[in-house]
Amino acid sequence: MDPKMESIIKKAEILIEALPYMQKLHGKTVVIKYGGNAMISDELKNSVVEDITLLKYIGLNPVVVHGGGPDINSMLKRLDIKTEFVNGLRVTDMQTMEAAQMVLVGKTNKEIVSLINQKGGKAIGICGIDGNLLECEQYKVVVDGVERDIGQVGRITKVNSKVLELLAKDEYIPVVAPIGIGKDGRSYNINADTVAGEIAAALKAEKLMLLTDVEGVRKSKDSSEVYYALTAAEVHKLIEEKVIEGGMIPKVLGCLDALERGVGRTHIIDGRIPHCILLEIFTNQGIGTAIMKEKVPYYENEKL
Repeated sequence: MDPKMESIIKKAEILIEALPYMQKLHGKTVVIKYGGNAMISDELKNSVVEDITLLKYIGLNPVVVHGGGPDINSMLKRLDIKTEFVNGLRVTDMQTMEAAQMVLVGKTNKEIVSLINQKGGKAIGICGIDGNLLECEQYKVVVDGVERDIGQVGRITKVNSKVLELLAKDEYIPVVAPIGIGKDGRSYNINADTVAGEIAAALKAEKLMLLTDVEGVRKSKDSSEVYYALTAAEVHKLIEEKVIEGGMIPKVLGCLDALERGVGRTHIIDGRIPHCILLEIFTNQGIGTAIMKEKVPYYENEKL
């Protein structure tokens, strides 16, 4: 057979491989946490927003939650405001909060919205203040047994998800900046992974996808191989065995919490790979780590 024709047929096979997933996921909600290096490279930015736009066009309901750490760091440096982290959370005094809100809501959020709209989607940017989407209270960390005040860092107490449901089930793609509102009317900075998990649970999403700067849950410290699928029980065992450690622990625990609260599947994937969202959702093996309560395939050829 002509090599050119073989190449064309191969493309058709890829589409057919995706068909069962399109059928299974039609009309379902997918919450995507977008951050890390995928937000820095122009090539990866375009890749991510193309994936998100395609999901909407083929009948899924994507909801995007974004971070913006590098943009915040850059702004704080320009304003000569010191940056400090405690247990991975940014110490957020009033000046830092003003800068973070300005960057996340006014710059990062609108850039993502604009990119999706350029690709033919209909994105609408909101933050947790809009419609009291994310109600918060102040979060205090414990360091060496001592509670420490780290400023306007929020712990979500309630997600008022109606606005997201109305937008996502219509023709729009909600893009959420991780800023919440307290009963005192103050704004609070919230970890974007946490926001994505809470929103996915509130929406009873079929999928929660965390785009990260690692390949997934690795099989060992020194291995580049990842687990393609894990159950909740297997995750707990890997934590005990210290295979899962460091910054991966809060990510997998967030996934387990989302599963317990009604999310169908969670995924930790490498946002540095072009079209990582499509590759994870619509191929039989995927490219990252899917975490689920039990390994129940969507259809018989799925490799779990």
